[in-house]
Amino acid sequence: MKKNTIPQDYANNLIYDLQKAFWDERGKGARFRTTTVGREYFLEKCLDLIQSSDVDHIIQTICEVIQDENIAVSASFSIDDRLLQIQVEGCIHLQVEKKLIEHGVEPFTCVPANLIVLAIEEKLDRPVELAEVKIEDAVCNIQLVLFDERPSL
Repeated sequence: MKKNTIPQDYANNLIYDLQKAFWDERGKGARFRTTTVGREYFLEKCLDLIQSSDVDHIIQTICEVIQDENIAVSASFSIDDRLLQIQVEGCIHLQVEKKLIEHGVEPFTCVPANLIVLAIEEKLDRPVELAEVKIEDAVCNIQLVLFDERPSL
């Protein structure tokens, strides 16, 4: 039986069209409405692999999934206090971001970053915000801000 696959260009063009339409409607506010894009994938492929509540372990686990699932060639990170620096090289969605930039739209969502955000929020109940996505050649440099734990009521 032949496995049905979707051509990457087709999928990326659809993602671009959806993101561009959303940007045209919401502008910079679109960033705050796309933070859960990738949730189903996270629940299916990532959550069970996270075996520790250590931030480094959580992020490293997601980076490994990103590489093992061929979402990107590599993913790495560094942490400086509350600032998480994520580098994603060779992402399958890089063309979406480049096309947005060509049309005057700053990148406002990133599925690999969302997977990290979802993991930290799920395992630690700590809010995380996507601060910036910068593209340099085939590398996305992503800044995430990790906030303090949510208060218990």
